Amino acid sequence: MSLYYEESFLRFRIRDYLKGLTALLIVLWLFKGWLRLEAYNEYMVWAIIALIVIIELLGVGRWFGVTVSGVIFALAKAAFLIAVFLFFGKWLGLPEGFPITAGTAFAYAVVLAIAALLVAKFDKGEIKAKVESKAYEFTGAHFGNVELVGRGKAYPVKFGRRMVGWVIDGSVEVVAETPLGTVRKKLIPPIAVWTSLSIVGKKTSPDPAFVEMANRLMHHDRLYKKNKADTVVDLGFLKVYEGEDFEYVKLPFLEVIETPSGEEVRIGPIRIREGHPERPPSEMLTIRELTNGFQLTKIGDRLRIQTEDYSIEVSGERVTYRSGGESLSLGKDHVSLKAGDVSITVGRGRAKIRIEDVVISAKDGKVRIRVGGKIHTIEDAEACQLVIEKAKEIVEEQSAELIEGLGVDRARLNKRVKELLEELMGHI
Repeated sequence: MSLYYEESFLRFRIRDYLKGLTALLIVLWLFKGWLRLEAYNEYMVWAIIALIVIIELLGVGRWFGVTVSGVIFALAKAAFLIAVFLFFGKWLGLPEGFPITAGTAFAYAVVLAIAALLVAKFDKGEIKAKVESKAYEFTGAHFGNVELVGRGKAYPVKFGRRMVGWVIDGSVEVVAETPLGTVRKKLIPPIAVWTSLSIVGKKTSPDPAFVEMANRLMHHDRLYKKNKADTVVDLGFLKVYEGEDFEYVKLPFLEVIETPSGEEVRIGPIRIREGHPERPPSEMLTIRELTNGFQLTKIGDRLRIQTEDYSIEVSGERVTYRSGGESLSLGKDHVSLKAGDVSITVGRGRAKIRIEDVVISAKDGKVRIRVGGKIHTIEDAEACQLVIEKAKEIVEEQSAELIEGLGVDRARLNKRVKELLEELMGHI
């Protein structure tokens, strides 16, 4: 079985070798005294500077192809790295009277970066994701608790020169395991799968009409516009995830992670970290219908499913469901259900049920019942525990209906609350 592989250019491989050579040369320069290489000090510094410039120039075009602005930006980046090297090098044995200073190199970096931004506006060609006219057999894919089941053809999607995802044409169903149950959705092609992983088999004949349609949908404004309510954006080359206690942004040259335990920002090769941020164990994956509203995004143990009817977000042991005016939340120590005039909340050692004119609350070994303006109080730990257990059961029962898009079953809910009231009356 042949797999699709990203193009690998000779100059990029040479660039990788030169990186290793530069690192070795810097180490030799650091220990030049012990190695008795002081006589070659200036030659080594010039060699390091030259290699930095060559490495950055060889890296031009990895994403967008070779452009004038790309070359200028590469020189700006090289100047910045040289400035850093010279700045710290003055304490590590930089030759006296060396003609280039860290300040000069940094000034060049700033000016060249500005020039690159200005020239970029005049570079020809539009940088955008493109569905290629190459087709590969697709027979399904596994992504942990998410699975694509079915058969069809998969077409690679590239952004510049980088493969960022696939578009599938065929009969495909997505299956996602969640604490609320299994979500199954028959997907309508074209189906975008934003992942750099290979999910295909051998090459097959493409459908030019499908490729044309997929490219048209790929560049539709609806795909790029972000509503205020949207908390996930994935276009392959641009990934944004805003969740509870977790924010993630990734661009070709920028990555930002923000969690309660810390933050990390990566700009090119530079990483700035504060604390100990939680890094996703794998890349962000998104499966999306290009014609309808279904979208599934997975990043680490977080999962978000958005359909035209409802949304589900899973974060560790916590699950949140929303559909119109209905919401359900399940956690290790907390469950809740809200739908119109129905409200059920369960926490540690407490519970509250509100439905129409009936309110039942339980905590600290006491149960308070309000029905039709009358209030009853039961001081009984057993009755209190009964309310907590029954309230949790009711929420979990409703979750199966909600995940199928059926909404709250009011008849069953009323029946269960009535049964609970009858049991509680036996304690009065």
